[in-house]
Amino acid sequence: MPLRLPPLPALRFFEAAGRHQSFKLAAAELNVTPSAVSHGIVGLEQSLGVELFVREPRGISLTATGVDYLSYVSEAFSLIAIGTQRLPNLRANRPIALSCAPTLASRWLLPRLATFRSRWPHANVTVDTSHRHVGFPVDGFDFAIRLSRAPVAGTAWARLFGERLVPVCSPAYMDNLRDEHGNVDLGRATLIHVNSASEDWQAWFDGVAIDGVAVDGVAIEGVELNDGLRVDTIQLAFEAASMGLGVALGRRPLVDRDLADGTLVEACPQTISSSTAYWLVSAQNAERAEHRPELSDFKQWLLSEAAPFDNPSAAADPDLRSANH
Repeated sequence: MPLRLPPLPALRFFEAAGRHQSFKLAAAELNVTPSAVSHGIVGLEQSLGVELFVREPRGISLTATGVDYLSYVSEAFSLIAIGTQRLPNLRANRPIALSCAPTLASRWLLPRLATFRSRWPHANVTVDTSHRHVGFPVDGFDFAIRLSRAPVAGTAWARLFGERLVPVCSPAYMDNLRDEHGNVDLGRATLIHVNSASEDWQAWFDGVAIDGVAVDGVAIEGVELNDGLRVDTIQLAFEAASMGLGVALGRRPLVDRDLADGTLVEACPQTISSSTAYWLVSAQNAERAEHRPELSDFKQWLLSEAAPFDNPSAAADPDLRSANH
């Protein structure tokens, strides 16, 4: 007797919504409307005779039953995805799929990919910079690079490097920050904030433990942390700073290229270590499970490229910055 299964489209809605804890994010991932996701899950709950989500004004959360059911549904989709990926014709031609934030991809990853391609010319790579959290292996990705304070259970995490935060601006703007004695005064600056950043100016000021009026000879009296220009990406903050619109919080090594070519300069030499780091995330034992040795090659190559940057001195050493280009 064949197994009786719930509607598969509704299960797909449930898996995505349960993973994101959001109908809206699930809809964006699946390219449908939030209403379609909501109605699909209501139908699933009615057919199963259970409540899978708690709906509240501020959002949704899984019920205890939903948490338990999600583990089975996620595993089922993972098995289907793995089985599909292991089909001979798909495995032979499938590129290495990586999800990565756009600023990291353009400023750190892409300049290094030529090295990987020169060593493994037959291994193709796909880089996706959409702002979404991917599931392994349901979404078809092999790896993701994520900014996080610590690893998250359920997937394999390998640390790449942490960031070093330092104020940066254009050379011309730097001149405007100098007082009559030639000293830099950040109180004159327009601070450029990144709305999406987990750590911004408050983190830098807290990190340098400011209790006086100067840091390494740079005056900070009168700085208004809540004022200034606000943008939604790190890339846009760097561009705004290079145009003379204010001082951005540089994130090394992402800003190293601008500092090396003189487009940006350090408005203050004091740097702090970010509490977050970039991590390479993948499914547990993905390389072995899929019999794709190129995944292991790519992982080891990326870790070796990142190693020189996971050191506070790397941000100040131009030889280390260019060693792996």
